[in-house]
Amino acid sequence: MKAARYYGNHDIRIEDIEQQQLKPGTARIKIAWCGICGTDLHEYLDGPIFCPTPNTPSPVAHETAPVTLGYEMSGVISEVGDGIDDLKVGDHVVVEPYVLHDDVDTSENNDAYHLSKDMNFIGLTGRGGGLSENIVVRRRWIHKIPDSIPLDEAALIEPLSVAVHAVEQAGITGPTKGFALVGGAGPIGVLIASVLHAQGLTVAVTELSELRRKRALESAHVDYAFDPREVDVAAQVHELTDGNGADYMFEASSADPVLQTLIDAGAPRSVLVNASIWGHKPTVDLAQVVLKEITIRGTIAYVNTHPKTIDLVASGKINVKPFITGKINLEDLIDKGFDQLINHNETAVKVLVSPNGEGED
Repeated sequence: MKAARYYGNHDIRIEDIEQQQLKPGTARIKIAWCGICGTDLHEYLDGPIFCPTPNTPSPVAHETAPVTLGYEMSGVISEVGDGIDDLKVGDHVVVEPYVLHDDVDTSENNDAYHLSKDMNFIGLTGRGGGLSENIVVRRRWIHKIPDSIPLDEAALIEPLSVAVHAVEQAGITGPTKGFALVGGAGPIGVLIASVLHAQGLTVAVTELSELRRKRALESAHVDYAFDPREVDVAAQVHELTDGNGADYMFEASSADPVLQTLIDAGAPRSVLVNASIWGHKPTVDLAQVVLKEITIRGTIAYVNTHPKTIDLVASGKINVKPFITGKINLEDLIDKGFDQLINHNETAVKVLVSPNGEGED
């Protein structure tokens, strides 16, 4: 079968490889669509980060490079291994793409399995990937979806689950009121904004790109989209909130000035959630954090959030279709996928890849 194989920095090859063996407790999924994630781009430009090297195997998957990429995937069950009685051929599914040590408790009772030692992901550390014609996945990580969710839209359930978890990290677990400011209107930023809007908050984003601001207003249904070069964002937020400031802030840009703006805009005892992976140590005014008693929380990936994320999409509370900005075939991964997202990222939010030839220019 054809697969996108990561060999190292700037070295991804489309190759024919043997498909994975079906084992008891696993199922084979024919991949419909797989999104290209920002992490994939970081591995291509700066890696290996999560991916193993040819000489250093993954401590959890025990594989060395090359590995198959792709973890934002949707597909259809094509084979079911022994010991599985609640999946059948033809079921539509998505994957929660974790690779964890076998002794980790991954039950619903554990809300921290994503923080376990050596945590990594299918499609980065090994065990196949969504940028291939099919993949074999353990039953625990397969989530059925209703047929009412189109398979292309289902590929966004994984990144949307990241946003759902980030919002939960702010203490928002249901409909609520308040003002939220999101720093950065890239893919994760606009998905966080969508979740916040669905929960009933007034939502603003701060973003340099005019096209991204427009997309946030149209697709994420945010209430305000500020250009920080034209307005004092913190002052605008305080004006809109009768001088109180934002109740919730979300950092999704990895930029020091944005993080500082969020702190400036925050209300006393507000919550700031960092959803960015930083490549440097940011410099901010911690005095304001102290004087306002702002709570800063980190967030990584998701934990027990896929089912509720699927419900958000199935119920129509969140429409992910507007975030799909391109569909390509696997052989065009670099030229029409990675290149578009690296060099023309203002016009692209989520590019989906079809390993089985369903893509379109």
